Amino acid sequence: MPERRPGELSARELARWLWRQLTSMRTALILLLVLALAAVPGSVIPQSGVDALNVSRWKDQHPDLAPVYERLGLFSVYDSPWFSAIYILLMISLVGCIIPRTLIYLRNVRSEPPAAPRNLLRLPDQTSYSTTDDVDEVLTHARTVLRNRGYRLRTADRDGDNKSVSAERGYLREVGNLIFHLSVIFVLIGFAIGSLFGYQGGVLLVKGQQFANASASYDDFNPGSLFGAEDFDPFLMTVDGFDIEWLTKGSAAGSARGFVAPLIYEPTIGAVEERYDLRVNHPLSIGDTDVFLIGHGYAPVITVRDGDGNVTYSAPSVFLPQDASFLSFGVIKAASDAGQQIGLDGLFYPTFSMIDGDPVTVWPDDLDPLVSMLVYTGDLGLDNGRPQSVYLLETDSADQVLKADGKPFRLDLRLGETQTLPDGLGTVSFEGVEPWVRIQISQSPGKLVALGGVVMALIGLLGSLFIRPRRIWVRARRDGGVTTVEVAALDRSGGGDVGQVLAAVVAELGGPADGKLDNRLDAQRDTNPSHKPNTQTDPTEEQDE
Repeated sequence: MPERRPGELSARELARWLWRQLTSMRTALILLLVLALAAVPGSVIPQSGVDALNVSRWKDQHPDLAPVYERLGLFSVYDSPWFSAIYILLMISLVGCIIPRTLIYLRNVRSEPPAAPRNLLRLPDQTSYSTTDDVDEVLTHARTVLRNRGYRLRTADRDGDNKSVSAERGYLREVGNLIFHLSVIFVLIGFAIGSLFGYQGGVLLVKGQQFANASASYDDFNPGSLFGAEDFDPFLMTVDGFDIEWLTKGSAAGSARGFVAPLIYEPTIGAVEERYDLRVNHPLSIGDTDVFLIGHGYAPVITVRDGDGNVTYSAPSVFLPQDASFLSFGVIKAASDAGQQIGLDGLFYPTFSMIDGDPVTVWPDDLDPLVSMLVYTGDLGLDNGRPQSVYLLETDSADQVLKADGKPFRLDLRLGETQTLPDGLGTVSFEGVEPWVRIQISQSPGKLVALGGVVMALIGLLGSLFIRPRRIWVRARRDGGVTTVEVAALDRSGGGDVGQVLAAVVAELGGPADGKLDNRLDAQRDTNPSHKPNTQTDPTEEQDE
């Protein structure tokens, strides 16, 4: 067998070294930081699983960066292979780091209090007194007193001719540490269950539009890898309206105070219809599915007629808000039976006004609406069989409609107005405004597990912060017909009332009164240097030889 070079590791030793590196606390903290940094693009860049419409708009605005971002998975950060790899490594590291520490905490919880140090009077908080009672009576009484005060006792031991009692309370602090460490695993498991067996989707619904819970009905749909079509809750839902309460006074005037979207739904196909007022942070739960209200906007009702007066398009058209004033952008595509295609794109002003020659909306409510759109005709790609975004007008093969002077023709329509298009293309009418709402629908089967983990973490953290572990030792020895009793206490959390606790225990044991005890403590510390605390070693770990 060839001799190994210095520092050379076998495959098993290398694997063990790599495992120790991966499951170290330092590696876990580094991976946690890397995961936090990896999540930053998911907060800055629009995500397809959250808002596919915004993703489409971002791609249109950044045509050069969009292909690079797609290859890197930045439009779906939390589903990307590199993010999943970091998450899995972090989970392995945490589990490998937490489980051994959990076993240590569990042993600490189950272990007895440590035996009394050899020199009790070297502890910072200690005293001694004399009594005529024999040793067994003193120690029996001490065990009763400490047990009644909630201390856990160690089995009586004998150190030469000395007998002692060891007691501890606050050991549940270790239980708090144990619960806190286990809670991290529960949270990770909960998120993993939700990612594998759940889904999240979004859909825009105009007032009166019905929604059937199936994957084809969603505008964007992000299922877990183990989620199947049979896991959908089969319900029907219709948006019956949308009400907004606007603030009209103060610095916040023009912002919404409350949103309500009345829904009519059937929990299962053919079931009796039920009603629910959907509000922000008040989701509708249907079976295992939660329905959330996350956005709203306006859908102008536009009617397009061709040159013969035939209706080629008439429906509410979703316009997407561009800012807090609800200035919105939208696209309309109309095709006649004769093959003529007309496209409109432009802005919707909820409350239109001209200020210094510039068109603006002065209020987000639709008090005086106006649509302003450019017109295109030609091949808009409506009949080539290739899917395209309903929020994007493809004008590469189309011509913009111009006025007689060669300037672009623009439609400016107030509510109820109709305008004739040049060159006999037909007419466009603005007939009304309907609200639309954005609904997020999801199943999160692991949310209760994750919630339980968070609650466990809080309970464990509170226990670690507020439970104060203390140890008390009582030693008695008989010398010349007199029993000398030594009592010492140690607060492992650094509390400042150990002296008061010690005085109360000594008083119950039959020692001197509190004031005399304090004087005796001070006198002992001033006159006997051996009674001063040893700062070089932990006295609780010093045992009799």
